This record gives sequence, C-alpha cells and structure tokens, in this order.
Amino acid sequence: MSFRSVTLLGAIGAFGALAFAYYLQYFQGLEPCPLCIFQRIAIFATGLAFLVAALHGPHGAARWLYALMSALAAGTGAAIAGRHVWLQSLPADQVPACGPGLDYLLDILPWQQVLAKVLRGDASCASIDASFLGLSLPGWTHVAFAGLLIWALLSPVIARKSQTTNEF
Repeated sequence: MSFRSVTLLGAIGAFGALAFAYYLQYFQGLEPCPLCIFQRIAIFATGLAFLVAALHGPHGAARWLYALMSALAAGTGAAIAGRHVWLQSLPADQVPACGPGLDYLLDILPWQQVLAKVLRGDASCASIDASFLGLSLPGWTHVAFAGLLIWALLSPVIARKSQTTNEF
C-alpha cells in the first residue's frame, strides 16, 4: 500500500468522523458543546494533515514529518476528548457551572482565555446526550482519535513495508 493510499485512508476516516458529527447536529438535533467544537477542529486538522500528505506523496523523512503533524493533531483531539469524558464522569455536584456560549466568549475575550475556559468545561459538556455500546459520544470520539493517532504513526511503516514487499 502506498503512502498516498495510507494517508488518504486516514483523511477519509477523519472527514467521515466529522461528517458524522454534523449529521448528529443537523439531522438528529444534538447541539455541540464548546468541547465538541474543539474536537471538531482537531478532527479537521487531523484530516487536513492526512490529506495534504496524500496529495504531496512525500518520500523519506518527509513522510515522518507528515505522520508527526497528523499524530499531533489526533493527539490534541484525544486529549480534548479525554477531558470531555472525564467531565462526564464527575458527580453532578462537582461539575462546573454552565458558562456563556462559545460565540459570546470569542466576542469578549482573547482566544487564549477562551481556550482555557473551554478546556475547563462546564455543565453543558458534562451532560450525556447519547451513548452507544456503553460509551458516550466523546468516548467514541476519543476512540476515533486514538485510532487516527496510531494510524498516523504507523503510516510511514505501513507504506515502507508494502514498498519493500512489492520490490521482490
């Protein structure tokens, strides 16, 4: 399997997850909380890094650079999703109070303060609107990020192994 194919599959996986998030929002009526929005940004960044790698089709060390960029975006998303899952596991009396919406925060605060406030989370992030097989949506998002992270780190190895096996 070529490096382009491997990274294209990563991009399809990331953009497919993003499409599913928009499906849940616009067709199932699940409104995203601020942490969900940050997870969407991370999944988009992951997919974009995979897509650029697929379009470029680099060789050698440049493959590892793209793998690192994809892994960094997926790892950031996994950390945000992990924080989201942790907030959902808190007892009700320990959940931070609801704050203003993300749009309002962006209007009145610098982005660094908005980022810090959103990552602390609030009650809207702690509610569990839907689950599947015992995992909440942020739990499944965490699993998706973990899979994309592993795929990113293995992409140069998979491409190299298929390249060496095709030479014989």
